Amino acid sequence: MEPRISFVTLGVTDFDRSLAFYTGVLGLERANDHDDFAMFQMGQTVLALYPRHLLAADAGLPDDRPGGGGFAGFALAHNVKTRDGVDALLAEVEAAGATVTKPAADADWGGRSGYFVDPDGFLWEIAWNPHLPNV
Repeated sequence: MEPRISFVTLGVTDFDRSLAFYTGVLGLERANDHDDFAMFQMGQTVLALYPRHLLAADAGLPDDRPGGGGFAGFALAHNVKTRDGVDALLAEVEAAGATVTKPAADADWGGRSGYFVDPDGFLWEIAWNPHLPNV
């Protein structure tokens, strides 16, 4: 795996409030025009805002944290260069002890992604996005 973080996605409880904060307060320039998903290009990394319950559902996790477990409200993402790279990397991390929470699948936005949690429970998305070839 090439060491990098492609996306940091924050699962937010009030999308409109968070969008207003990141654009109005922090002055970040939005890089997309989706209704419920905001991206901000930050060098080689993208900061993303996504409704918390939708991010949890996309990862196949409950939107709760009893006793410190469950969904933490964010996901780290690593984009790969090919569609098949998603499956290959998920197999690699699973073999190394990670738990796949959502197997690789084609996504409605045109790419492919899957999720895993590392041995400490940190959530990662592995994605191939044909719309962002340099990410």
